[in-house]
Amino acid sequence: MTPRTPETQPLLRSRATVFAAAGIVLATVVAGAPSAQADPGHAPDAPAALTVDDRTHPLNVEGAPRFGWLPRDADPGETQTAYRITVTAAGGDLVWDSGKVASDQQSYVSYGGPALRAGAAYEWTVRTWDRAGQQSPPGTGAFETGISDIQWEGASWIRRATTEADDYTLARTEVHPNTSPVVRARAYTAADHTYELYLNGTRADRGTSFGYPGEDYYQAADVTDLVRAGEPLAIGVRYHWYGSGQGRPAGARGLLMKLVVEHADGTREVFVTDGSWRVTRDTQFVAGAERRNGEGDRVERQDARAEVTGWTRPGYDDTVAPFAAPEVVGAHPNAAYPHLIGQETRLAETTVAPVALRTAADGTVVADFGVVIPARPVIRFDAGQAGRSVTIRAGYTLTDTGRVATSTLQSQGTNMSFPYLQKDGPQEFHAFTHLGFRYLEVPGAGEDITRDDISAVVVHTDVPAAPQATFTSSDATLDAVWAMLKRSALYSVQEAFVDTPTREKGQFLGDAANISYATMGAFGERDATQQAIREFLRSATRYWTSGDDRGRYNAVYPNGDGKRDIPDYSLMFVDWVWRYWTETGDRTLLAEAYPAVRDTADYVLRHIPATGPTAGLVTELAGGSGAYRYGIVDWPEPGRFGYDMSAAARTTINAQGVDVLRTTARMAAALGRPTAEVATYDGRAGDLTDAMNARLRRADGSYVDGLSATGEQSAHAGQHATSYAIAHGVAPRADLPALADRLAAMGMKQGPMTAHWLLRALADAGRPDAVLRLLTNPDDLGWANILAQGGTFTWEAWTLDPGTNFSQSHGWGSQALVDLQETLLGVRAAAPGAAVVDVAPPAVGLDHASGTVPTQRGPVRLDWRRAGVGLQVDLEVPVNVTARVALPVTDGTSYRAAGPSKATFVGIQDGRAVFQVGSGRSTFHPVADTAAQPR
Repeated sequence: MTPRTPETQPLLRSRATVFAAAGIVLATVVAGAPSAQADPGHAPDAPAALTVDDRTHPLNVEGAPRFGWLPRDADPGETQTAYRITVTAAGGDLVWDSGKVASDQQSYVSYGGPALRAGAAYEWTVRTWDRAGQQSPPGTGAFETGISDIQWEGASWIRRATTEADDYTLARTEVHPNTSPVVRARAYTAADHTYELYLNGTRADRGTSFGYPGEDYYQAADVTDLVRAGEPLAIGVRYHWYGSGQGRPAGARGLLMKLVVEHADGTREVFVTDGSWRVTRDTQFVAGAERRNGEGDRVERQDARAEVTGWTRPGYDDTVAPFAAPEVVGAHPNAAYPHLIGQETRLAETTVAPVALRTAADGTVVADFGVVIPARPVIRFDAGQAGRSVTIRAGYTLTDTGRVATSTLQSQGTNMSFPYLQKDGPQEFHAFTHLGFRYLEVPGAGEDITRDDISAVVVHTDVPAAPQATFTSSDATLDAVWAMLKRSALYSVQEAFVDTPTREKGQFLGDAANISYATMGAFGERDATQQAIREFLRSATRYWTSGDDRGRYNAVYPNGDGKRDIPDYSLMFVDWVWRYWTETGDRTLLAEAYPAVRDTADYVLRHIPATGPTAGLVTELAGGSGAYRYGIVDWPEPGRFGYDMSAAARTTINAQGVDVLRTTARMAAALGRPTAEVATYDGRAGDLTDAMNARLRRADGSYVDGLSATGEQSAHAGQHATSYAIAHGVAPRADLPALADRLAAMGMKQGPMTAHWLLRALADAGRPDAVLRLLTNPDDLGWANILAQGGTFTWEAWTLDPGTNFSQSHGWGSQALVDLQETLLGVRAAAPGAAVVDVAPPAVGLDHASGTVPTQRGPVRLDWRRAGVGLQVDLEVPVNVTARVALPVTDGTSYRAAGPSKATFVGIQDGRAVFQVGSGRSTFHPVADTAAQPR
């Protein structure tokens, strides 16, 4: 057979035919330099949106910083031809000057200077040059370096000596900074599992560390404004350790902190955790609380009468009981705490008020927050009575009497209560942990509770402030689905990507990948995705290192139940890394992941027998157990829609195997690996494709669910099999129209976990109308049906029937947001880091769509509407980006391009006029033209 090299495979399957014929011409246009006679125009503006390691002012950069920026230029069609970076010590000397570097790279540019000091502040600048060689003014940014394991300057891990399974501990000390003005103060803190840092009564930081020992995190916080020269400083930390659970290894209870205070006179003071600190149990939290469910979280019971007051303020007497000396485990690092990682992700907190206050039939006040939110409830009481029990309860739905529903079906099998014992007088209840909920009831308050008395602190990972994705269209239902998808994605990432913010706060690999696609596409999120990919890489190092284990990853990680995998999830990891690379152009993480990805490709190959009834096909891919053995296919079980789980060579697994092998070849090519390595993996992908098409298809071209161990085709040919074959590039292109008709006629016969591949398959087959129908049909299973049932967050399954796991806050279905952007708006990154974007509005379906898509190189804005014989298109492209625009044409029609940015016509391909255009604004107008030649 002819080797299928990555160069002969389309970079992005759904647009392959649109751009294939124009590829050589377009490559020449994109790479071409401006003519010598070109008007030089304006000099570029100062670069904007400066980042280091994807953050605007990170406080704990580890290793060589990686710089990013957005070049700016008022001239159309502009590119960056060179850059220059300088790094200086904050207010001090030059540390590194890159000099002028001829490159269009504007993200993940590595620092190349001498070693930087630990825990130090730096400033940096970047200038860019345009096509005409004109230089910009400098953009300015700042960053700070983190600290390594040997740079904690004597800080010791301390803890309260206890065996409590639910450990809430208060730790404090009091120090006296010197009298010179404070110019900089940084707190570095680590604790299992969650902590809050207080300085003189003000909360200064909140952090989490759910990693295994050696994989724990520390966080850095700017506390300069909270430290006063010459005045006493009370340092207090509340930490909560609560053993292992879903998404949370047991780790080791304890606290480590270093506070560095720098003064105007040049002096530097360091205050650390050690044996002089004092600790006590945080008695406000009732001991022995029961578990909320079987996943490890505990009911948060609070007793306001037992609150320890004043412990965060100076002058508090901690020399007497209940405070006592801590147990000192030892200076960091030690055997129990061998390594800490500087955490880049941060939790964003937003206080929201209910949209309405209801009164149940029995008089209970119920707050309605309008949508499901992941949040910590807050209730203010004006006339508390000591010992009065108020069982605050969160929930997703209401009963017929107006109370919060507590049935297993309506609560995700979770005790969603926050039992609270009041003290006398005015007080506020503040939950320490979050749940997902829409409603919050306050029974038995003993006083009138108004809307102003109830609020909630919504928590999710922080994302870049702007630009975020936007979308509006001619279909109101689609717009409502978009809003739910975007919100669900963001609300499914707290300390990590989560299965759900209520029942299982674990980071499942399948869920994380699905949600990550959406958070990257909607918010330009990077940090949570990088962290999660690295955590799953660590799972491979921890558990899957030899024999048939090699190439696999934990199904959920970090986790409290050790080694377990799901085969399909291990294969999904490869696609996830490739998607991240395409979105970001981050070569460092691609190279870091590649050895594990290659192991996964070899894992696939080990399960392709050369002889026997299933020869040439991936057979009984080792992994999983019980209902997950050899592959989960879809979940919960009803979402399989009868898929033949007895098949030894499953079509879905084989299609994923093709994708793993082909993607491994692409990664190898991108990293400059040996040609033979590239050809081997791509050739094996071709062999597997041929075997699938020879043995897993019926006469009509549709795909069966698989082969039995004795080689017979399954009698079932579910939607999963055919959608996977199309979406993973297995199905012959000539078969796509008929296969798409079959898929569309079936309606929705895949669960939210895999529905993305159905939408992708229909898009690849040229059926955006079917994609639109699936997204907006309120009468069939799907996202619009969730809305029709009153849902406000994507669900784990399409229904809430027993057996479906009944999760009403499950983010994995939010991945459809990407399909909406790419297929129904028509914008997609077409080269790593979005150096090239494809713009291909759908030929049929919507009458109008408008939106913004954040990319690594800036926002792409598109507005299109149908106008008689074609589309009226308004497009805005960032500097240093080339757009490939493909617009549908019919006989006797063409387009006229206009606007400041001049489009170049490339050719006609598959009924579309293809243009290339650079940065700035351009418009495309349909015109009648018997010559059918775009202008």
